[in-house]
Parts: sequence; structure tokens; C-alpha cells
Amino acid sequence: MMRIVIAEDEAMIRRGLVETIDWAGMDATVVGEAADGMEALAVVREQTPDVLLADIRMPRMSGLDVAETLRAEGSRTAIVFLTSYAEFSYAQRAVRLGAADYLLKPVEEADIARVLAQLRPTEDSASGVSAEDSLALVGWPQADAASQTGNPYVADVLAAIRSRYRERLSIDALADAAGVSASYLSRKLKEATGHTFSGLLARYRIAQSLPLLRAGRMRVYEVAEAAGFTDYKSFCQAFKKYLHESPRAWLSREGETHETL
Repeated sequence: MMRIVIAEDEAMIRRGLVETIDWAGMDATVVGEAADGMEALAVVREQTPDVLLADIRMPRMSGLDVAETLRAEGSRTAIVFLTSYAEFSYAQRAVRLGAADYLLKPVEEADIARVLAQLRPTEDSASGVSAEDSLALVGWPQADAASQTGNPYVADVLAAIRSRYRERLSIDALADAAGVSASYLSRKLKEATGHTFSGLLARYRIAQSLPLLRAGRMRVYEVAEAAGFTDYKSFCQAFKKYLHESPRAWLSREGETHETL
């Protein structure tokens, strides 16, 4: 059972997360809660949970500072941030700090279930493919190539893919937000990673689908939607392109057949 700590300074939201989410149905339990960053840090140190759900902006110590401190201490707790569209710049920094994911407020139970399903393989080696193994399988560039180039625009694109892969992303929109041309950004991205933007986005989405498929709690078309694909057909096409077999064939080969599929 996954052990969860929830850190949220708004009492109503925190109580809603603690009391109304069907944690048991996700094979999880809340072992602690905190109203600010300092309290969150203390609770995580005491409870050593599998997952910390933390608001990015909290009194006394931000969720980002909590993450930075925990990483410096060598904590293995996976950190999932709660944020809003207006705080996307914070979400980019969160990804760079090694955040497992981020959830937009108001948080939906289905989104929490999806994130926990993705995290579970990294916590339980018996369940198979880890998050990093999944990325390696689809050819995602090691270390995101950002450290190799030092190009902040490339780093921001890779951070955007990691944190917003479920959205309708385009290189044009990201270039416009960065204040550079789409052609320049595409060229630098290809130089740094060896892949196009659309290829990177599809690879990352496929990597995110693997633990969901293994968990066996969702149908293939539901996995496709959760991973950011617009339809089942495009998901299967991308899956076959990068893993050279269909989702069902992959599951069968891995020895993980599920009746729901």
C-alpha cells in the first residue's frame, strides 16, 4: 500500500483531499498532512512516505523549497505538486527539481489515481518497468539533453513536455511563449536531442502509458486518453512506431494480460 502525505495550506482543499478521495481503492493511505512547507518537511522526515502531494505555494516554505531540501537529504519520496495554470513557471522549476508530476487544481480523483498508477512501478520493483526504464524504452534522451547543451529554451521545452504532456502542445505556442521563432526552437531541439518536437512528445506520452497498461485498471482507450493522445488510433500508431508492436502484444509479451483489455 502506498503511503501518502498531503501538504496544502488551504484547509478546505486539504480536508477534501484527505477525507473524500477513495485512497483505499487506489491501494493507498494518507499517513500525514501539513498546512505549510515547514510542517510538510517535518512530516515527510518522520513518516518517509512513498508520495508527497504538495501545493507549490505555501507559507513559511514553498513546496519547491521542500522538494529541494528533501532531494539534498537524499529522500526517495516521490513529489507531486498541486498548482494552477497561472503558476506554470513554478511547475517548470518543479520538473527540474525532479518532481514526479504535477496536478492542476481543482484536483480530480481520476488524476490522482493516474499519477499513483504511474508511480507504483518505481516503488515496487516486482511490478516491472520503472519510470526511467519506460523512457529508455522509447528513446527519450538521457538527462533530457538539457545539461549537455546549456540551452535554456531546450530545457524549457523538455520541462513543458514532462509536465504538460496531457495537453495540446505545439512548438509554435512554446516558441511564442519563449519569445523566439518556432524554426529556431525546432532546430535547437533537434540538435540537442536528435528528435523533433512531435517525436519527443509522442515518445514521452508512450512512456507514461506503460505503467498504466501494466496496472491493468484501465482499458487501452482510457490509457491513451490519460497519456495525452487524442484518440485510440493515434496512440496505437505511436506505440507501434516506437515499441514496434501493439499495446496488447506488448502486454502479452511482458506476461501481464488483463481481462479489462
